[in-house]
Amino acid sequence: MKRAVSISIGSSKRDKSVDVELLGEKVRIERIGTDGDMEKAAQLFKDLDGEVDAFGVGGADLGVMVDQKWYPLYSVQPMVRFIKKTPVVDGAGLKNTLEKKIAPFIDEHIGDIIQEKKAFLTLGGDRWGMTMSFVNAGYECVFGDLMFGLGLPFALHSPGSLKSFYAILMPIAGRLPFEWVYPTGEKQEKRDPKWVDHYLWATVISGDCHYIKRHMPERLEGKIIATNTTTRDDVELFKDAGVKYLVTMTPILDGRSFGANMMEAALIAVSGKGRELTHEELQELIDQLGFEPQLQELS
Repeated sequence: MKRAVSISIGSSKRDKSVDVELLGEKVRIERIGTDGDMEKAAQLFKDLDGEVDAFGVGGADLGVMVDQKWYPLYSVQPMVRFIKKTPVVDGAGLKNTLEKKIAPFIDEHIGDIIQEKKAFLTLGGDRWGMTMSFVNAGYECVFGDLMFGLGLPFALHSPGSLKSFYAILMPIAGRLPFEWVYPTGEKQEKRDPKWVDHYLWATVISGDCHYIKRHMPERLEGKIIATNTTTRDDVELFKDAGVKYLVTMTPILDGRSFGANMMEAALIAVSGKGRELTHEELQELIDQLGFEPQLQELS
């Protein structure tokens, strides 16, 4: 059996292990959280290096791919410094392949209930495939990169503004401690409603599940959430808030959707190539598996 392991600096309460069959190959996908401890994560990577088929980096990104420009996150790089043998990915490849399907999928399956094509995306730069999916589908978009990344009450409205923002900011922000810009460990469970006008303005709220939950208001009547890495508790939270539909960008496995890093690692494992896959190779595997977003009606 193949084995893909995502080691995350997120909460260990979200740990999960599932055995699945992909393209006739059995693979165990396993998520291990370290509750915000990057050094513990680094040691786990070291201990498992060469023992598993692929690693995912969870709860953090090694960098941000904005269009074709790569911006490293230097504070995260030490977490993978001991890896010598096992291929390691943070999900960027899957974000720029599978997530391109999200807006057409929504329009095809529930487009008849969408009266206004308005999308609020928590971080447009970090998920370029998702960003361009909504833009190309004709959605009016608000990007919350300054809000969720820096806590500043300013919206961005176009891919061009996103690229300019990241080109100016990332040489500096890429060197900040990661926990300054993204909730880790127990912080992932805390709620602090903000940017409520943007949540309520949008028809579709899309992006990282932790960001969406962290600042969402108590009520989101009739909204569509498009996200990933959802647990049963997350689904119940959205349902209790009045969310109409939940769209997850990776398959539901044993009651939850795993992160892009976990699923990309699983694809590397079943490929047998022992290395990171190109976007073309990832797309070929996605097509063979028939991966597409999943839709759940919550209310």
